[in-house]
Amino acid sequence: MTATTQKPPLSTHAKIERNVSILGVLAFLAVTVGGIVEIAPLFWIDNTIEKVKGVRPYTPLEQAGRDIYIREGCYVCHSQMIRPFRDEVERYGHYSLAAESMYDHPFQWGSKRTGPDLARVGGRYSDEWHVQHLTDPRSVVPESVMPMYAFLKDRDLKAGEGGTMTGEIKALATTGVPYTPEQIAKADEDLKAQAGMGDTTELAKRWPKAQPRDFDGNPGRLTEMDALVAYLQVLGTMVDVNAAAAQEDLAKETGR
Repeated sequence: MTATTQKPPLSTHAKIERNVSILGVLAFLAVTVGGIVEIAPLFWIDNTIEKVKGVRPYTPLEQAGRDIYIREGCYVCHSQMIRPFRDEVERYGHYSLAAESMYDHPFQWGSKRTGPDLARVGGRYSDEWHVQHLTDPRSVVPESVMPMYAFLKDRDLKAGEGGTMTGEIKALATTGVPYTPEQIAKADEDLKAQAGMGDTTELAKRWPKAQPRDFDGNPGRLTEMDALVAYLQVLGTMVDVNAAAAQEDLAKETGR
């Protein structure tokens, strides 16, 4: 006579897993409740990003440089988002704040790095270094696999539609970027002024922390190299990250 082995009774969880109908209903309820909890509060707040002092929209020259950065696919190999991990902070600088990219359309966070993160590259190297690096990357970084962009020095900057930045700045304003009517009207003048080819008296008033100078080493010509270097040199320079971090810590402590 053989002894029969009895199967242990199924647990409640196992019963649910074996019943497709019950599992489907419970999964639907879980997703629904989770979605409501995550999404509903967004309808009662004006902005999910806390504004940080110092962040401003890009100047016309910086925006033109950003367009070239995207056109040439620089975002494929360089991210612009420093994660809050020790190894990244020690290498690249303070972790990125959400407010720093609040006017980026589209943002350049990235998910892959062949080259270093560029979120705080502004001011780290001289204009001359950037020009040489873009012209012949291996002359300054021997192990670099970056393509050469020497042609940028030979291309006159024809920003925006028909060689003007006014239309692009106006279009960005419709997406919520807080460009003023004066900034839009003076976009082309300010683009040349920042590149060292015009009066910079009013530039600082309209664009705080704007860096007016010849960027590519060719003062008599406005090139795509001027624009790209101007963009690179502003990355990570708008915000006093230490003050912003202290502001965030204070907000957490006070619950505000």
